[in-house]
Amino acid sequence: MKVRLKLRFSPAVTVIILFGFISMFGDIIYESARGANGQYFNLLHINAAQIGLVFGIGEFLGYFLRLVSGVFSDRRGNQWQLIFLGYGMLAVVPLIGFTMKWNLLIVLILMERIGKALRSPAKDTILSAVAEKQVGIGMAFGLQEALDQIGAFIGPMIFSTVFFLSGENNITQYQTGYRLLIIPYVILMLFLVFAYTKIKKNQLITGDGKREKHTEQLQPIFWVYTAFTFFCTLGFVNFSMAGYHLKANHLLPDGTITMLYSVAMIVDALTALVIGKIYDRIKIRTEKQTGGILVLVAIPLLTMLLPIFVLSASRIWIVIGLIVFGIIMGTHETVMRSAIADITPFHKRGTGYGVFNTSYGLALLIGAAIMGWLYDQNQKDLIIALSCISELIAFFLYAMMNRMVNSNSKSGKAF
Repeated sequence: MKVRLKLRFSPAVTVIILFGFISMFGDIIYESARGANGQYFNLLHINAAQIGLVFGIGEFLGYFLRLVSGVFSDRRGNQWQLIFLGYGMLAVVPLIGFTMKWNLLIVLILMERIGKALRSPAKDTILSAVAEKQVGIGMAFGLQEALDQIGAFIGPMIFSTVFFLSGENNITQYQTGYRLLIIPYVILMLFLVFAYTKIKKNQLITGDGKREKHTEQLQPIFWVYTAFTFFCTLGFVNFSMAGYHLKANHLLPDGTITMLYSVAMIVDALTALVIGKIYDRIKIRTEKQTGGILVLVAIPLLTMLLPIFVLSASRIWIVIGLIVFGIIMGTHETVMRSAIADITPFHKRGTGYGVFNTSYGLALLIGAAIMGWLYDQNQKDLIIALSCISELIAFFLYAMMNRMVNSNSKSGKAF
């Protein structure tokens, strides 16, 4: 007797999975390059100050321009054009392997970051619109984040494989690695075309799209939520700080530090899937569109504990801290993005994601700069104090959000 198992996915689930693979191949392309750029530029005798300046400008543009592209996509309704343009600009990454000219490399690096800024708010708007009524926004963003991290793990292995097979790591091998990224780029664009045709064919974005654009506004809860995420992120110790601490104090060998980062990324991926599902279940249980944000109460607490763990002298505490780091990152990338879709109307969602990402990037910049300066002054206690103060403010803003959710739920008002 033969038993045939046939998996059938609804069009919405298929599109969400497609977007997950699109994100994964995108990460394979730019994360592999980001893991090799510093070494490649060093071989080209480009100094650290130049590298730091260009990468810093690139990160700033990558976050700030999301606000511009988000507002633009809402006003023009051209999300798909921005998505195709943004992902299309990933073609500049393989081109790095065809030049050794510093001025061209600057242009290519900045174009990659600009491309991400163009596509991110529009992509999150489309993904949330497909998921919210048929699958669950939390699960959709959780799956996307999990596949993101798989891509971030796979990407650098391309260069590692080239070095291993050749037995060398000179300019030629780096250029080969960059050029090989054209393969995932072509696959990504094919997935993107397939996702576009699937959404159009099955008319997966309806309802909200018919509402009058000019009558929709960002609600007060959005601004409280943005302030909440800003202070949560301001007190967040990033991995660069943790890795610097481990290296400077000779607590772990270099190979172990990078391995722990990989472990943190795996924790990030698993957390994204679990927390996304929890987010959707809380919404169902509370019967509130914004009920899922209740899960965010754990973020300030975990973030407050993070510097105590990762800046300690105990290897055990550091390992625990990096696991906590992965949990926080998985929640940031899943729940914080999911909540934007639940507290913003469709025609303001691009703006919402743009404001959110700009605030998030600004908090990362300010927090990292202050913590780095304090660490150089040997003031680890003040880093912990900064984190605690930031997260206590975040707790206060969370309480405000919770009251607003309950108040609007009782009045029957939708966000």
